[in-house]
Amino acid sequence: MLRKAAIEDVEKIYKLISGFASKNVMLPRSLSELYENIRDFFVFTQHDTIVGCAALHIFWKDLAELKSIAVVESYQHMGIGKKLVTACKREGRKLGIAKIFALTYVPEFFEKCGFHMVPKESLPHKIWSECVKCHKFPDCGEIPVICELHKNI
Repeated sequence: MLRKAAIEDVEKIYKLISGFASKNVMLPRSLSELYENIRDFFVFTQHDTIVGCAALHIFWKDLAELKSIAVVESYQHMGIGKKLVTACKREGRKLGIAKIFALTYVPEFFEKCGFHMVPKESLPHKIWSECVKCHKFPDCGEIPVICELHKNI
C-alpha cells in the first residue's frame, strides 16, 4: 500500500536508507533530517512493513527533487519504485511544479520512469547547497536526471 509517511515511520525509513547508504549506492540521511522533512516522504508497505520510500523536496516555484528513493532488495523489480516515483510526480504536478530532478547512481531506473540525463551545469546552483555538506563532495559520481511534468502522468 502506498501512503504518505508519518512520524512513526521515521526510524524505519532511516534503517532502509542507511542500509543502502552503507553499500555506497545512495547517500545517508540523518534522523533529524528525516524528522524535519517527513512531510516530503511517501512509503510503500507490505503486511504493515515499510518496504520502500521516496521523497519529493521542493526547491523553488518550478523545481523539486526526488530523493531518498529506496526499496528493500527482496521487493525490487515488482514496480514499487515506479509507484513511489509516480506518487511524487503526481504530488509535484498537484503543487504546480514544472520539473523534478534527481541525483542518482542508477540513471537507468529513472529513465524508465520518464527522466533523462542532463549535465550538472544545467541545474541551478541552489540544488548544490546539500552537496557541499556531503562527505563525498565534490566527487560523488551521482548523475543528474530530470523529468518535465505535464498535466497527465
